[in-house]
Amino acid sequence: MITERCYSASATCASFSPPYIIRDNNFKHQPCNKFTLCSATSSSTSTAISITKRRSLYVSLICTTLSSFIFSLAPASSSSLSPSSKFPISEFYELPNSSGLKVLDLLLGSGDEVPSDGDRVAIHYYGRLAAKQGWRFDSTYDHKDENGDPNPFVFVLGSGKVIDGIEMAVRSMKVGGIRRVIIPPSLGYQSTSQEPIPPNFFDRQRLFTTIFNPTRLANGEGSTLGTLIFDIELVSLRHQ
Repeated sequence: MITERCYSASATCASFSPPYIIRDNNFKHQPCNKFTLCSATSSSTSTAISITKRRSLYVSLICTTLSSFIFSLAPASSSSLSPSSKFPISEFYELPNSSGLKVLDLLLGSGDEVPSDGDRVAIHYYGRLAAKQGWRFDSTYDHKDENGDPNPFVFVLGSGKVIDGIEMAVRSMKVGGIRRVIIPPSLGYQSTSQEPIPPNFFDRQRLFTTIFNPTRLANGEGSTLGTLIFDIELVSLRHQ
C-alpha cells in the first residue's frame, strides 16, 4: 500500500515547495504539507544528527520513490480513471496463464458477464511507457466526438488486432470495472500495426522508435523499453 509521510528533524530547518513526498506501499494518501531538510548547527546535538541521518534519509527517499513509481502513476485527463480511496484497491497479481501480465483492480465492475471471443467491447484507456518517466503516449479521453465527449476504443475480442495484454486484461473484467495493467514486451506491441495506435503522428513515432530502438534492443534493454502500463475501464460489451 502507498502512504505519504513527511519527515523532519529538530534542528535548524528550511522548508521547500512543492512538497517532497515519500511513498510506501499504500494508495490511501494522507495530507502532507511540507518536507523539511535540516542543517547542522554549531551545537553538539545538531552536529551529531547531521551527516549520518541526512544520508540515511536521502537514500530512503530515493529508493522508496523509485520502487513505488509505477504504483503512484495516476491518469491526468480523466477523473473516472484516477485512483480514489472509494475504490477497492487490491494488490498487483499475475493473471493465470497470462505469461506475466500483472493487474491491479482499482474498481470492480457490476453484473455477472465477462467478455468472450467475438464480443464487441468498448474501453477507455490511459496508456504509458514504463520507460521515459512514465510518458503518456495515448488516452481515449483525448479522442473527442463532435459533441466534445471522449470516444471509447471499440474492438472485437479475439480479433488479433489489439495487443495481447489488453485482450487478456479485458477478458476477466465486468462492465464498469477499472484495472491497472503492467504489460510485458511479449504481450505488448509486436508490430506498428497493432492497436491501440496513437492518432497523433509524433506520439506514434516516439512510441515505436522507443520500443523498437535497434541499438538499445541490441544492448539488452528490450524488457525495459517495451513494458507498458495501461489503466483500462470496461465501458460496455455486446455479444455478436
